[in-house]
Amino acid sequence: MNHYKSWSGIKKQLSELLCDSLRNRITYFLTHYNKVHDSYGRAAIRLDGKKLVCFSWINMYRQEDDISQLDFTAADNWGYDSPEIKAKWDAIGQYYEDDFLEAALTFLNLPIEKALESDNYIIKIFAIMDRRTGKRTLQRIKENGQYLYYPEWAKQFYQLRLEIDKI
Repeated sequence: MNHYKSWSGIKKQLSELLCDSLRNRITYFLTHYNKVHDSYGRAAIRLDGKKLVCFSWINMYRQEDDISQLDFTAADNWGYDSPEIKAKWDAIGQYYEDDFLEAALTFLNLPIEKALESDNYIIKIFAIMDRRTGKRTLQRIKENGQYLYYPEWAKQFYQLRLEIDKI
C-alpha cells in the first residue's frame, strides 16, 4: 500500500474533489480498530448520512478464503491476479477498508480520464463524483451506457451523479 500521513488529509482531498452537486452530501468514512487484534476496520461512502457502500474487515477473510481455494500449481501471485476472483469480488463489492484506502490513494494520483477508465470500481466511483468529470463527459457516459452493466453497488453512484446533475 502507498504510504500516507493521515486519513483526515486524504478525506479532505477527496471531499474537495467532489462535484458541487454532491459537496456536503457525500462523506467518506474510514476507521481502524487499533485495540483489536490485527487492527480490523471498515470504510464507507455515505450520502446525506446514509451508507451507500461499506468495505469491512470481514471481506478480507472472505478474500483469503477465495484465494485459498485456488489451485496454486500455476503461480499466479496467490490468486490476486485471477480474473475469476476479481470478477467475483467486483460483482458483490467484496472489498475491505484497505482496498478502499488503496483505491483512494491511487485515485488521488491519477488523471481523471485514467480514473474513469480504471478497472477498479472504487476508483471509478471516486472519478464519477469528481468535479473534473464535467457535463460533456457525463453525457458521453450516459450515451455509452456501459455503466448499466456495472455491479449495483457501483452503478448507484453513476445513476446518482447523472440524476443529480440532470443528465
